[in-house]
Amino acid sequence: MIRNFVTVYPGHVDLPDMGQDATPANERRFPNDHLASVFEKTEAVAKQLDRFGWDTLWLAEHHFQHEGYEVLPNILMMAVHLAHVTKRLKTGCGFNVAPMWHPLRLAEDFATADILTGGRTVFGVGRGYHTREVETFGAPMRDQDANRALFEEQVEVIFKAFDSERFAHHGPHYDLPPRVPYRGYELEDLTLVPRPIHRPVECWQPIVSANPRGLDFMLRHGIKGMVGGGAATMAEGPIRGYQEAAARAGQDLKLGENLAIGIFFHLANTREQAIREITPFYEEHVKMFAPLGFVPGLTPEQAAAVARRGGWAAAGVPTVEHYMKLGAWFAGTPAQLVEHLQGMQARFPGLETINLSTSMCTPKAVMLEQFQWVAEAVMPAFRGPA
Repeated sequence: MIRNFVTVYPGHVDLPDMGQDATPANERRFPNDHLASVFEKTEAVAKQLDRFGWDTLWLAEHHFQHEGYEVLPNILMMAVHLAHVTKRLKTGCGFNVAPMWHPLRLAEDFATADILTGGRTVFGVGRGYHTREVETFGAPMRDQDANRALFEEQVEVIFKAFDSERFAHHGPHYDLPPRVPYRGYELEDLTLVPRPIHRPVECWQPIVSANPRGLDFMLRHGIKGMVGGGAATMAEGPIRGYQEAAARAGQDLKLGENLAIGIFFHLANTREQAIREITPFYEEHVKMFAPLGFVPGLTPEQAAAVARRGGWAAAGVPTVEHYMKLGAWFAGTPAQLVEHLQGMQARFPGLETINLSTSMCTPKAVMLEQFQWVAEAVMPAFRGPA
């Protein structure tokens, strides 16, 4: 049954215009003061979620985005700050892009956040999807096989460091420790200082396909999965793929168990009003993510069309109603959202965590209103009175 309500906020600043007739994504550029407003916005979102009983605010690590879409470069630092201004809300790393880190620096930084926040920082790792980010930091992104190989070795290193008081790792990318003399002896192993106190470390990773290799890797390390609600659109294939990977690993998981399933949502007094209000947010989402391959079903011609102002209908670009029919987006009344989530609960009997995310570039004021509305009119149907 659904028990946990979480949201993903990728770190967008408020935009002066939105939708297909607004500024094209690649033409957006904001001054530093406006980009820095993301920190105040993130704090306001966290306080609202904390006030109304949400479980986790998932943040995304991104870099160099002068367009204003994803502008939080260090979510572990943000998690420590948010723990100071909230009482119980957890901050999730959704996700630290491992190829842009040295794995031991990432392990150290998370351990520090784990201790300073009293266990209210949730670990998460991803492979990345922006060439501008990953390749700038010296890691492969265009070569997907090389990216995956690096990522998998990094995660191996991180969990060795978390789980072993003394560890060593000698692989294709990392020689840890190097064979060097140190204070009169030959270095043979390392100790992460500090190690996380709250263990075993709960780790999450995005699932954007049903690739057996990636899913088997997750199950081997006990990594939970987030399907939809971030860059990727929710689909049933990865949900079933995770259950099948669990079976291969000798685990009997119910469909949806150990997963957070995400949908983009918007509430209003009527379905028609909700669709009207969410449309510019949806269109801004498409402008951002279609060129990166995260809007399923678009043809190359349609992907090219969303980079221009207007004319989407002529190019056949799907409207938000199309993805509402597929179940990845929702617009309607609170009662209709309750019904929608109850349907998901019936389809995925192991589902405990639902990720309700506002769409890319939803203004701060709207986000705060939507999160309160869910808490007051939707959560009680699953948790009982607040």
